[in-house]
Amino acid sequence: MASPLLGEFVGTFILILLGNGVVAGVLLKRSKGENAGWFAITAGWAFAVLAGVFTAMACGSADAHLNPAVTLSAAVASGDFHKLVPYSLAQLAGAFLGAVVVWVHYGPHWALTTDKDRFSSAASSGGSACHSAARRGMRSIRRAIWVRVSRTRCCRFRESAIRIGAMRSFPSWVL
Repeated sequence: MASPLLGEFVGTFILILLGNGVVAGVLLKRSKGENAGWFAITAGWAFAVLAGVFTAMACGSADAHLNPAVTLSAAVASGDFHKLVPYSLAQLAGAFLGAVVVWVHYGPHWALTTDKDRFSSAASSGGSACHSAARRGMRSIRRAIWVRVSRTRCCRFRESAIRIGAMRSFPSWVL
């Protein structure tokens, strides 16, 4: 069932779900990560990009663009525009769905946040005020995502990473 379009869709969904989720968790009132700061946001986005790329590749996209701007630049650089429209549509659909899931999950926090600066910051990107069932549900979704991403990393890419020697330079390419 792996296909490049599915990979772009699911990878972009994961990217936005995790990235906007960390921004919403840090900026919205009464979330567990409220006021965690810029380091939590940047680290969360870094892991969101990593998880999105690994997920896209696991689901069939060898390109893992995850962004219509990247797809457009790749098309201009190669002169091959046949992937531009389908990839961009899959990426936009995945991003929209990811943003909707973050918005729904953090709904109680949106209602509690009255500071307009925080609200616009979180809205441009996506706890404790949620019912316990919603927290457990989101925790299960996050756990399933990270298990899938970690299995992808360990099983699918280990051989190629060892062949090119990437594991020896692990600290330099992670930072």
